[in-house]
Amino acid sequence: MKKTLLLITVLACNLAAAQTVISTRNTSLVLRAVEGEVPYLLHYGARLQENDLQNISSAGFGAVPLYPSHNDNTVDPEAVAVVQSDGSLSLDLRVQGVSVVPWEGGSTIDICCKDPVYPVSVHIFYKSYDSQDMIVTWTEICNTASGRKAGSILLTRFDSGTLPIRMGDVWTVTFDGEWADEANMICQPLKGGIHGVYNRDGVRNSQTSRAETMISLDGKPQELSGRVIGAALCYPGNYELRFATPMSDASRGASFHRFYAGIDPAHSNYTLGPGERFTTPELAFTWSAQGMSGVSRNFHEWGRKYRLAHGEEVNDILLNSWEGVYFDIKEEGMHQMMRDIKDLGGELFVMDDGWFGRKYPRNSDRQGLGDWMVDEAKLPHGIQGLVEEAGKVGVKFGIWIEPEMLNTTSELYEAHPDWVINAPNRANVTGRGGVQMVLDLSNPAVQDHVFKVFDDIMTANPQIAYVKWDANMSVVSQGSGYLGNQQHLYIEYHRGLARVLDRIRAKYPGVAIQACASGGGRANWGVLPWFDEFWTSDNTDALQRVYMQWSTSYFFPAEAMAAHISASPNHQTGREIPLKYRIDVAMSGRLGMEMQPSKMTAEEKDMCRRAIADYKIIRDIVQLGDIYRIHSPYDGDGLATLLYATGDKDRAAYFWWRTDYLKYHRVSAAVMAGLDPEKNYRVRELNRSGRPLPFEGKVFSGRFLMQNGLDIPADNTSAGPHLDFGSHVLYLTAE
Repeated sequence: MKKTLLLITVLACNLAAAQTVISTRNTSLVLRAVEGEVPYLLHYGARLQENDLQNISSAGFGAVPLYPSHNDNTVDPEAVAVVQSDGSLSLDLRVQGVSVVPWEGGSTIDICCKDPVYPVSVHIFYKSYDSQDMIVTWTEICNTASGRKAGSILLTRFDSGTLPIRMGDVWTVTFDGEWADEANMICQPLKGGIHGVYNRDGVRNSQTSRAETMISLDGKPQELSGRVIGAALCYPGNYELRFATPMSDASRGASFHRFYAGIDPAHSNYTLGPGERFTTPELAFTWSAQGMSGVSRNFHEWGRKYRLAHGEEVNDILLNSWEGVYFDIKEEGMHQMMRDIKDLGGELFVMDDGWFGRKYPRNSDRQGLGDWMVDEAKLPHGIQGLVEEAGKVGVKFGIWIEPEMLNTTSELYEAHPDWVINAPNRANVTGRGGVQMVLDLSNPAVQDHVFKVFDDIMTANPQIAYVKWDANMSVVSQGSGYLGNQQHLYIEYHRGLARVLDRIRAKYPGVAIQACASGGGRANWGVLPWFDEFWTSDNTDALQRVYMQWSTSYFFPAEAMAAHISASPNHQTGREIPLKYRIDVAMSGRLGMEMQPSKMTAEEKDMCRRAIADYKIIRDIVQLGDIYRIHSPYDGDGLATLLYATGDKDRAAYFWWRTDYLKYHRVSAAVMAGLDPEKNYRVRELNRSGRPLPFEGKVFSGRFLMQNGLDIPADNTSAGPHLDFGSHVLYLTAE
């Protein structure tokens, strides 16, 4: 407790500048909130000493409006904008009061602002997570009008928060992609003007662009050094991230860019009636002087402790049926796959799509979705029979559902055609298979239905340990048969989903749930409090997974990142990749299998059996440890390396992958990071195939491994003729 008090300080200071300070272990956020004035942000970054806090206003950097509104300075981007009941576009937010409330992990600041003329108030919140160096911010916008003549206000922008970025050699990292090619990293200098990232999928929001960014203050971002800010909008719906260099700042010679994050207001202007309030999603951010990996460690620790369901527990090693059998679900086939994963050392079997539908059997993606009745022609003994068989075999059982969607060729659609999202008076716009549509979760009846899908399956089969929750459709035709105000649909959809998931977690707190959404469509901290993990991508090609999992690791820990060994040739790319490489890539996330074991050779099964046993040795390090990304595949020199270490630095797992191969091309030495320089480490290779590496079983100091590294011979790949797919996993233990 004394150590915590020394490291973590939260001050509400009545200094001359009326500063409010929230300090975590290594960072400080300094605000100026004077009653009757606009609130300002003075500093966010390294933790400040007391004399720095007292004199910061004299440093010459100026102050930045904390939550700029559309008022007298209309040329600059705003964080909040409204249309008043009389049609005015003006909003003037003045501080009315500040409160600081401690909680067990930090403190929460509430800055209450009000418009002196119009009945609008905005509460700006900052909550610190002191040990993790994390802060989250959000706002509550209130229509305080009352009486017979009280009118509504229209919110046309409602960001969660903003941050100033001091000008200089600033670079940003953002992420884009598409189906089967998620999380491509884009690294570029931050120039003047306005640019941003947005998503308007309606249901999933991380398959194309992503709601996270890294901001390097010291030039092109480095993994292990340099000052970096990381920010993530914790919201599963449509969003917008903006970077701007305001004109008013430029005209007075100020030295800041600004970063804004919030719900995308396009087609989502929100009407607030008298007495109503709108709460924005949280924007989480951190600062680190230890490069992008430092930011990642903060996010991972915070996410595991406070956001991810069961985040401080390791996840099971599983076999999923999808790429093994696709829709060809058969009872005996499922039994055999259970026996296979048990024989290989796995702990969980998951039956994917294709098990349901009576009038419209789910034999393809063109019918049956929404009809959650067992297809007894495929499963004569039902789900209960599978659960019982799993118990006999000695593995857990999991099941696939997609309860937010339906096919128009389904009994559910025949009974409730009014439940789908589609523009009124327009022909249905469908998706996957030409028949898929999204259920309108703004409708309480639909919310009850979606909860019942989950509840009925779990009530009948309480031994189910894992649910794969999929979502393979966007909102492509905006329209609700339930809502009167169609602009509210995108927001109310996700409020409805949250209500359903709250009910599910209240009744079934222990079941593991995966967020799958056409692959990596729901990798976002806004949805993960209800989920244990996400499916990183429908693309299981190990080479592309090196890149996708690398980028995904910037904000999400390995235990949340499902990574499966799949067949060769790969089903998505057709690429032939050696089994060892496929295993070594999957071992850097939550290890699983996505293939048909009955088609594997005895030699392949033996390799997987040994690899799963080896993974269990390092599972806690990978899933719960500290990440140090070292050599990026995006550098383009044919190599990717990273290391996970325990908090006490007694154990570590080091991953080394070739990403291309040129004859006689030498790669860099395997330099490590994150070790204790004063400790000695014994090195041995896991999942070894072929001759031992020269340093197998040898002991080196942490200082030597971090300063000099180890030389991995280019021809020691254990990949047979596939020299371009060399890979190694090293296990380090302190002695």
